[in-house]
Amino acid sequence: MEKLSKVSKPVRQKTPGNQTEADDKIQDARLQTKQETTDEAQTDQKEMSGEALDRRNIWEPSVYYALGKESFHFAGHDISIRESIDSYGALIWPGAVALCQFLENSRRQVNLMDKAVLEVGAGTGLLSIVASLLGAWVTATDLPDILPNLTFNLLRNTKGRSRYTPQVAALTWAQHLERDFPHLSYHYDYVLAADVVYHHDSLEELLETMRHFCRPGSRTTLLWANKIRFQSDLRFTERFESSFNTKLLTELPQQEVRIYQATAKE
Repeated sequence: MEKLSKVSKPVRQKTPGNQTEADDKIQDARLQTKQETTDEAQTDQKEMSGEALDRRNIWEPSVYYALGKESFHFAGHDISIRESIDSYGALIWPGAVALCQFLENSRRQVNLMDKAVLEVGAGTGLLSIVASLLGAWVTATDLPDILPNLTFNLLRNTKGRSRYTPQVAALTWAQHLERDFPHLSYHYDYVLAADVVYHHDSLEELLETMRHFCRPGSRTTLLWANKIRFQSDLRFTERFESSFNTKLLTELPQQEVRIYQATAKE
């Protein structure tokens, strides 16, 4: 320890006193910013948990599974969705419902018939189900542990109803994109995303994934719906708008949901 002090002491003597104070202030500012970010994340996490709990409380109790069911009517069909309280990805969020309503009511503006559609962060599969019932060839993606319930909901609600059988694929944002979804083999007319932006650690990865599927020259249109909850949502929106040619299609003030259309910048 003495050797360390002897080595470090002359180095500090060469640094002007005011510079040392400035360095200390910078370090304090960084620590404060880090703490504020941590506090914000914890607050946002509590709010998301509260929102999830509110949804859980409206479910009928189940003896064997921590599951609930929600029913919808879109594209002329009754849709029954099995949810789980195990993760946010197994719940239906307002952005998904809003985008389903938009797609159903705006078929002239967004015609999904015979179109190749990819959904990122598909969760329970409601949006992919509606896209399938509207005539699209759909690939629903999410994390591996979400896929069993996603597959169950897709098959249950599209079998014998949809023009194409929807596909399910594992996708971890920004991981192995070119290996699993190479540009030469995979092209989509539309990419759908609903309530995939909240306070989590994968926002940069999400943006990278969006760029991968909506690259210049691809003619792919991205439709993104999100409930605005946190400051991180607004920061992501700024990054999103700087990365794509964007248009706000509709805003639902009561639900605090915005729906954007985006294409790659050439």
